[in-house]
Amino acid sequence: GIIAGIERGWVSRKEGLTRMEKIVGFLESADRYHGIWGHWIDGQTGKTKAFSKKDDGADLVESAFLMQGLLAVREYYKNGNSEEKALSDRIHTLWQEMEWDWFTQGGKNVLYWHWSPNFEWDMNFALEGYNECLITYVLAASSPTHTIDPEVYHQGWARGGDIKTTANAYGYELQLSHNGSQEYGGPLFWAHYSYLGLNPMGLQDRYADYEKENRNHTLINRAWCLDNPGNFKGYGEDLWGLTASYSVNFYNAHKPGNDTGVISPTAAISSIPYTPNESIAVIKNLYYNYGDKTFGKYGFYDAMSPHHEYFPNRYLAIDQGPMIAMIENHRTGLGWKLFMNAPEVIEGLKKLDFTHP
Repeated sequence: GIIAGIERGWVSRKEGLTRMEKIVGFLESADRYHGIWGHWIDGQTGKTKAFSKKDDGADLVESAFLMQGLLAVREYYKNGNSEEKALSDRIHTLWQEMEWDWFTQGGKNVLYWHWSPNFEWDMNFALEGYNECLITYVLAASSPTHTIDPEVYHQGWARGGDIKTTANAYGYELQLSHNGSQEYGGPLFWAHYSYLGLNPMGLQDRYADYEKENRNHTLINRAWCLDNPGNFKGYGEDLWGLTASYSVNFYNAHKPGNDTGVISPTAAISSIPYTPNESIAVIKNLYYNYGDKTFGKYGFYDAMSPHHEYFPNRYLAIDQGPMIAMIENHRTGLGWKLFMNAPEVIEGLKKLDFTHP
């Protein structure tokens, strides 16, 4: 998001660098476990804040999302001035220190989400597809220091091929299943988080065409809202999009089949590379017709519901960031170009038998 701001002149290059240095400096001093950060980090101390009782250590998936962004920053600055190159080098050190192979629990053919200094592997959450976690395996395979064997991806994430499906909803096909069940796809953040840097356009492996998968996932989500089985007020061609966000019951991973009448602006907006016209219709409706009910200082608020008269003036950074990143990817491909330019990523994708134009 900051890189997009620099490129569009909203943030000066110096201001952007200063912010990046602050971010990287904080991450260097924050708690890490085998090079991996926790899910929640205290912003004042850098100490891990437990996400749940036993989730008080390393979070491999959240750290993968973080490093996906940092590698784009590394590429952005690596040929810059001396200060910029120094920051690029510091990011590279953080990247080298991430022990992806540790999270196979000693050599199993799957990655695990959590490790705790107090409870070790008690969470025991294997990363099996399909969901938002693809980037975790791509980075693990790309690591220059702590890489994984390709079979960890094929046997763990892809479940020996069982990840494949032939689901069809509203006339749109899905190629990937989440542990065998994926009639409508999951919440739309599955089509966003792994693809802020990893370019899905033309990306394929032996299991899926990811451009097609993400587009159809989005179109199914939209079609559900147009079908509107819950008869929720406001739903239509210019108001659709279900994903995890604030909700009338505080927080909910909204998706087809779990629809509470709450629209999350990030859902349609972050899907703009897949459905540009359909996403623009939602943007215009939210901005022009709902105005300050849905749009504030930091862009569109996290959730809204005409049905429940629910218009919270609240943000979640993990929903704000993808909107900026994906709009810029749609317009110029900025984040995709930077991340896909990393030589380790190119090799990691080849290692897992991905092809990309």
